[in-house]
Amino acid sequence: MYPAPSPRFLAALRETHRLVTVVELHWPDGSVTTVPHTGGSVRVDRGQAVRRTATVTSTDLSLLPASPADFLRVAGARVRVLYGVAHPDGITETVPIFYGRLDSLDGDPDVGPVTITASGLEAVIADDSFTAPYSTRLAAAAVTAITALIHSTLPTAVVTSTAPDTLLGPRTWDAGDDRWAAVQELATTVGAEVWADPDGVFHIEPLPDLLTAPVAWQIDAGEGGVLIEASAGWSRDGIYNVVVASGENAETGSARVVAVAEDDDPTSPTYVDGPFGRVPYFYSSPAIITSGSAEAAAAALLKQSVKPAVTADITSLPNPLLEPGDVVRAVYGSGRRDLYQVQAYSIGLGLGDAFTIEMISGREDA
Repeated sequence: MYPAPSPRFLAALRETHRLVTVVELHWPDGSVTTVPHTGGSVRVDRGQAVRRTATVTSTDLSLLPASPADFLRVAGARVRVLYGVAHPDGITETVPIFYGRLDSLDGDPDVGPVTITASGLEAVIADDSFTAPYSTRLAAAAVTAITALIHSTLPTAVVTSTAPDTLLGPRTWDAGDDRWAAVQELATTVGAEVWADPDGVFHIEPLPDLLTAPVAWQIDAGEGGVLIEASAGWSRDGIYNVVVASGENAETGSARVVAVAEDDDPTSPTYVDGPFGRVPYFYSSPAIITSGSAEAAAAALLKQSVKPAVTADITSLPNPLLEPGDVVRAVYGSGRRDLYQVQAYSIGLGLGDAFTIEMISGREDA
């Protein structure tokens, strides 16, 4: 979860408060324009290559480019969106919920409104397809190679990591291949994921684990709670209880290595010899060149694949601090307590906009 600016900010999210939203356009020359806006939303989705996207509606007709110079200026702009609370004592606290590339400006030049769309910085890297073969031979450790790929498009980008900088086999991509897909492939190989946060900082982090991650937020019913409504279900889609990870690298002449990880816990609902059945997932990458790296990849992917099959959509008072992968506790009116991982949500820029969180990996809280 994104750090709260103060304890009172967290408390205010559970109460009736005055909403404050700020939209900024950051121009290539370093200047910043605060955009008057009448609505909009930020979509956050862990299942998408570009984790955050934004749409804003504005009454400022001057935003529409009218000259060649305007078009050039707009092409390099960045969009920043802040969301926060105006406290009764007059102090305002905000947190970023989006930072990324301006994608489009559209509207009637006479009467408006102007619609702004923007994508997270992952889109900048995805659009920068390789124009020539690219190899990780000179930067063969996972985090080092991922950082080099990001910096090859965005040289000043801030990249942080808590993932292992595991030595990988050299991997070569052809001209025309997707650079961001290359980043994601290398991260998957070491059981990690990569994304750009609402400050525009890139994170390389191990896949979150529902069983060990701390509870970031409680969504509870009743007085003082934030739960509005919820629906829950069950689905086995995307669940695998066997992972086969393999690699073979022609550049190094490495022989094929294979590792298999299984859910061999008889008490698990996805036990390989249980009623769930045997459902394998296959993953292969030339970056895997040792038995150890194959075993690590298989184990990490299995941990992610055997997530509980309960899903839920929970509508609550908005929390702009939540990140996909965060673990939240839902406390229902009946007293039932469940733990979920945040998968996706949309947060509106207007007071009263619905805030529905799409959850995965649900399990009963002890």
